[in-house]
Amino acid sequence: MGEQNSKAVDDKARLKFTRNLLDDIEALELMLQNGEIESGITRIGAEQEFCLVNENWRPTDNALSILEKINDHHFTTELAKYNLEINLDPEELRGGAFSKVESQLTSLLEKARIAATEESTKILLTGILPTISTNELSIDYMTPMPRYYALNQMLRSLRGSDFRLNLFGVDELSIKHNSVMFEACNTSFQMHLQINPNEFAENFNWAQAIAGPVLGICANSPLLLGRELWAETRIALFQQSIDTRGVSKALKDQPSRVAFGDNWVSGSIADLYKNEIARHKVVLTRDFEKNALSELSEGRCPKLEALSLHNGTVYSWNRPCYGVSNGRAHIRIENRYIPAGPSVIDEIANFAFWIGLMVGRPSEFDNIHSQMDFKDAKSNFIKAARNGKESIMSWMGELITVKSLIIEKLLPICRTGLLEMKINASDINRYLNIIEQRAEGTSGNQWIINNYRSLKNKMKNDEALVSLVSQMHQNQLTNLPVNEWPNLTGPVVKNQNPTKVGHVMTTQVFTAYSSDTAELTLSVMKWKSIHHLPIVDKNGKLVGLLTQTHVRNFKADNADSSEEITVENIMVTNIKTTGTSTTIESAISLMKKLEIGCLPVTQKDELVGIITIKDLINYDYE
Repeated sequence: MGEQNSKAVDDKARLKFTRNLLDDIEALELMLQNGEIESGITRIGAEQEFCLVNENWRPTDNALSILEKINDHHFTTELAKYNLEINLDPEELRGGAFSKVESQLTSLLEKARIAATEESTKILLTGILPTISTNELSIDYMTPMPRYYALNQMLRSLRGSDFRLNLFGVDELSIKHNSVMFEACNTSFQMHLQINPNEFAENFNWAQAIAGPVLGICANSPLLLGRELWAETRIALFQQSIDTRGVSKALKDQPSRVAFGDNWVSGSIADLYKNEIARHKVVLTRDFEKNALSELSEGRCPKLEALSLHNGTVYSWNRPCYGVSNGRAHIRIENRYIPAGPSVIDEIANFAFWIGLMVGRPSEFDNIHSQMDFKDAKSNFIKAARNGKESIMSWMGELITVKSLIIEKLLPICRTGLLEMKINASDINRYLNIIEQRAEGTSGNQWIINNYRSLKNKMKNDEALVSLVSQMHQNQLTNLPVNEWPNLTGPVVKNQNPTKVGHVMTTQVFTAYSSDTAELTLSVMKWKSIHHLPIVDKNGKLVGLLTQTHVRNFKADNADSSEEITVENIMVTNIKTTGTSTTIESAISLMKKLEIGCLPVTQKDELVGIITIKDLINYDYE
């Protein structure tokens, strides 16, 4: 997430920051003209984001204390208190580079596991944690760093209203949220490739062209809040969770800060940066002690801190990056669309596949615009996010499945590229075989969906999610690739009772309006075997409750009446409610005290579920 001492923008700060930003662009162009950007060497690097879960397989809030216990400069914070990030050391692309990355990542994850275990916490690699709920998306779970609060403040200010999520897959998710915390659901494995500055456009365009099929074979984030959405839900979720664009009655084009792009690029990396500066407002600033042009004139290599900070708030899925290492400037392409997990070996296989494709680009694709329409590349990316490996790609004028495209066309390119970089043949075979077997067999999102559906046939939704996460964790410890993961045949979590009302409540609730006829409403209760029926107004606000007692009394009192009676005449209006974050023990205590059989569950005065004695009979709470 970048520099932690950043702050929100006011007019004075914006003017000062803009001056630094323009100076950084000028300094970058001078360095490009004078050949001061490193060339002729290829390095790779990666960032590993991961989740922290408690003994009940739900998000924790102890990332900072675990980070302190780890005490290693490779680790840093993320937006939420239940995520951390590892920054791996760069490796020159040759020999056993990928084995070295895997070894270091495994070692650092083990270090994190040891520290986490001391706090009864486990670590998990997953694109979206299936057990995350709206309780963990409150501002209370934001990591207390100035940058995160400033980013939230500025993005909310630019939007001028709450953020809105509208995601449609097998299920639907439509919700408003008052912060950027939905972005914290996204956990990725970000991959970096250093490139020669004079080949920037060719490399960046090729990265865009291959993004669709690469994402398709790597997708593993199909669940959010218990809903089946996209194969890689992170793509839509990330864009909408920090979308500053408003909706009006006017039809107008507004650029998103999270985007794939609108066309093939041309020119240098500086030209692409100029385009992003022109399209996106400054949202974060900070004070700089050094001026890039002054440093350059004094023979030092500038860090271009203003440019890097602004670039860090423009979230392109393939991001251009400038950096300084050992006193030399370099440029990289950062792949931001690959999810964390399912296992370490899966991630390194994804890494080898992407890098091999990048360095193995056939010469006929140097001018990709002559071979492929940009809209095809963008369409492929969206299709892959929606459907994963099951997508049909448009590749150089041909319609082809992801499986066929990878096996017949892309893996040969990848293998050639890695061989040309003199990567060890054993590593090439090991990692690329995983990609091929995944194409032939089961991908990450397919394993999750298949097992989630199977579990839901045997248990409640929350139990299924908990069992799913528990098995994902167990499989990750074996470091088997996901295509070799066994399917679940039943619940795998014992004696892990849910703790909050939101974990066990019924969410698909039948309701009625107070103006509905009592006869129809009571008929519905009979047809659907409903014992407790919430009554809501047109805005979804709870206004009353009907129970089977009301049914019996209504029938007795109106056996001979011909008058039309509405629900309003017989419903109870003095209703006790609870919230999703209420502990189950508290809810049971209240139900016993009041001698009632149910509690409607509300958020922001809107009905979101109901909890009854029936919901609790499978647990040891009574």
